[in-house]
Amino acid sequence: MPLAALAKDPADPDLLAEALRPAILRVSRRLRQEASKAGLSALDVLLLVEIKRQPGVGVCDLADGEKMSRPAMSGHVKRLEAAGWISRISDAKDGRRSGLAITEAGLKALAETRRHRNDWLAARLAHLSPEQREALAAAAGPLLALVETQGPEAAR
Repeated sequence: MPLAALAKDPADPDLLAEALRPAILRVSRRLRQEASKAGLSALDVLLLVEIKRQPGVGVCDLADGEKMSRPAMSGHVKRLEAAGWISRISDAKDGRRSGLAITEAGLKALAETRRHRNDWLAARLAHLSPEQREALAAAAGPLLALVETQGPEAAR
């Protein structure tokens, strides 16, 4: 059992990874399911957030950022555009180029997704003891650091 092994040496990265991975994966899966209740896939949410963060971003830049082929990204963008969640805008510097912007409907879809996810998570957190919630609060920063820190894969 991963948690029992972790008790022997909580600082061991391999044991910690073995203990955290299943929990993180299951929570992530449930949050994706909640997002789908608002009609968005995990990729939809990711792309809408990126377009909101970078108004005018191009399809190629999105594809490169997500390490996805440009034709595949183009298909996703067309679907988001057809749903009314994004629109194309002219590039002020280069009239031949168009970028992407999130629409009011896209902002509403993101807000609905966030609400579904937060409601699900808050309901589960309410069932935990105060000590368990404190432990999770203390873990929030280090968990974010896992994805924000450049790891060994960045050197490849």
